[in-house]
Amino acid sequence: MMSNVFALAGIVIKELYRRKDFYVLFVLTAVITLVMGSVSFFNDDKIVRFVKEICLLLIWISALVIAIGTTARQIPAERENRTIFPLLAKPVTRAHVVIGKFAGCWLACGLALLVFYAFFAIVSGSRESHWPLVQLVQALWLQWVMLAVVVALVLLGSIVFAAPSSNGTICFIVVLGILLLGRYLNQVALHEPEPLRTIVYGIYFVIPHLEWYDIREFVVYNHAPIRWTSCGLASLYGAVYTTLILFSTWLVFRRKPLNL
Repeated sequence: MMSNVFALAGIVIKELYRRKDFYVLFVLTAVITLVMGSVSFFNDDKIVRFVKEICLLLIWISALVIAIGTTARQIPAERENRTIFPLLAKPVTRAHVVIGKFAGCWLACGLALLVFYAFFAIVSGSRESHWPLVQLVQALWLQWVMLAVVVALVLLGSIVFAAPSSNGTICFIVVLGILLLGRYLNQVALHEPEPLRTIVYGIYFVIPHLEWYDIREFVVYNHAPIRWTSCGLASLYGAVYTTLILFSTWLVFRRKPLNL
């Protein structure tokens, strides 16, 4: 099983390098580096923090675009090119395909994050003479855990929705909505009448709270690192949601006709 999964994951990573996503990643990294380099023209700490905040925002947006764009086209491309039939004719099950595609997309996102954060750490540290390596490692890890949930969600959408474009658009809106509004749903529910209050509360407790993984402020303002126990609990939370979504993906995929 693991050999099949790793083989499928390797194909996904190689595909990312061959497509424009890889080149866009390097262009964005170069732009971020140049912006961070312009900090040398300013002596105000607020300007430095503002530029760092912009860079981290670009990293988050770029990582989401890469994760959603790469994952959304995996299974639809296999079905459109008819490569799904010889793939499943080998000793590869549909569960292997789901896990392999997820592993490949998630590892590709991890490699992209490493490049972004490496450049950010080098340039930021050279300008501030401060190297918050622990905060950067925690920010990278938590963002990668968050992307595991996003990749699993988009993979489920690729089974449900017909076109990669519609799947990517819907998933991007859902993820962005959770990141921006998810933390406020319980407060909104307090001001709503029944049964809308119960519905909003239900949505609040059901959705994965991706905003919990955003610790950019700890990096921007050089706060003390968060507790590793909190990182572990957040990782466990993300692993549970990822597993549930992948299991749902397998349930839907195993009943899905391949010729549709």
